[in-house]
Amino acid sequence: MTSATVPARPEPGNAFAKGRRAFRNWRRSRPFWGGLLVALASLPIMYFPYNDLSVGALRIHMATTAGAGAAVIGLLLLALGISVWFQPLIRIFAGIAAIVLALVSLPVSNFGGFGLGLFPGLIGGALVCSWAPNKEQPEETAAAAEDGDAEEDEEEEVKLNQLMAEEDVRPAAEPAKPAEEETTSE
Repeated sequence: MTSATVPARPEPGNAFAKGRRAFRNWRRSRPFWGGLLVALASLPIMYFPYNDLSVGALRIHMATTAGAGAAVIGLLLLALGISVWFQPLIRIFAGIAAIVLALVSLPVSNFGGFGLGLFPGLIGGALVCSWAPNKEQPEETAAAAEDGDAEEDEEEEVKLNQLMAEEDVRPAAEPAKPAEEETTSE
């Protein structure tokens, strides 16, 4: 058995490894990380307007009308983050909407959840907008490209062998003659 016959990655035998590979393939076919950041951005935006904050003996309760706006923004961000996982075709709309909602949360929802929802929402929306699916080559063109690569590799190898052969055939260079010193007569 040589290194050429050994598979690069042996097939896993357990169900966990197969499930992990299936999840990895699913994750790579959609804007997963952008959607995750958008969904996570919704949590602090919805959390802070409805929660009581205690700082030592000081209790802060934010009972404003912004609570309804924060809930709407948070739920929309959560829906956009999850929907982009299952419908990658809406990535441009979802990314732009997530960026706009994250910016709207700045004045509406306690500075975007004190920045903890604002920045992941902006970054996640940008990631969702910029994601593009892999372009798969048709089987015919993929096979032709592989054949073309093999032919190019063979041509390069032939040229390299020719250059090496030419170098071996060339006579060795003659050693440089020392410059003759001119003598001056007096």
